[in-house]
Amino acid sequence: MTLKLENFDALKLSLASPETILSWSHGEVTKPETINYRTLKPERDGLFCERIFGPQRDWECHCGKYKRYRYKGIICDKCGVEVTRSKVRRERMGHIKLASPVSHVWYFKGIPSRMGLLLDMSPRNLEKVLYFANYIVTHIDEDARKEYLSKSSPQHNDRVIKLQEERDVAVKELKDDLDQRVKAKQEDTKAKIKALEESLDETVDTMTSRAKELVDKIKAQKGKKAATNFTIGEGEDEQVIIEKGTLFEDKLARELPKQVEKKIDQVQANTKKRQQ
Repeated sequence: MTLKLENFDALKLSLASPETILSWSHGEVTKPETINYRTLKPERDGLFCERIFGPQRDWECHCGKYKRYRYKGIICDKCGVEVTRSKVRRERMGHIKLASPVSHVWYFKGIPSRMGLLLDMSPRNLEKVLYFANYIVTHIDEDARKEYLSKSSPQHNDRVIKLQEERDVAVKELKDDLDQRVKAKQEDTKAKIKALEESLDETVDTMTSRAKELVDKIKAQKGKKAATNFTIGEGEDEQVIIEKGTLFEDKLARELPKQVEKKIDQVQANTKKRQQ
């Protein structure tokens, strides 16, 4: 029966079901490629695939194994292309299995939204579906649902309870170990701080007594010159406060305690930095 498009009384538009589309299709398009830029032939399983839509040349398969009219209707065992006329490419259709629904912007963004009216959905909810934010449940496997619910019941949770108990024990052990490490670190820090404080007190006492000795010596040898360098402090904190050849005077005896006090403040500041 030949369909004459000029002889009709009415025209009806409807959406085809997935099953109907698959019945029309000659194969699934799985690649986005069109033609090979070197051979200029359609890519296999692409948008111009000859196996799905038909050959580009009359009576010739893709690989060239079968040529001429005498092989009409034969499907090449190498490339899978049927030997027929190239005009079938205008009629044959393929299909694409989508992981998520898509829509042309004309049908979705128009005012009013044609797709929204057809599906009885608001444009906002439809937008969430089309932009992969939400999904629509169209079918529920009741048998699988009942099986899952039965496995989720309390009597099937023994393994879950056991895993939770093992997790709690492991967490407790880790926490106890961490507490012990923190406690040991705190005790070690306290011991170091105490040692620094004791060392500071000892240094201050030593420097104070040393300064007192120097003051007495200055007063006893007033008018004479220092035979050697006089220092206070030890190690890094050692400082020369009276150089060799300096004349012992009352002024020197008055200034010496101030220098010693300044040095003590410096030592205390250094000790605080070490404590931090």
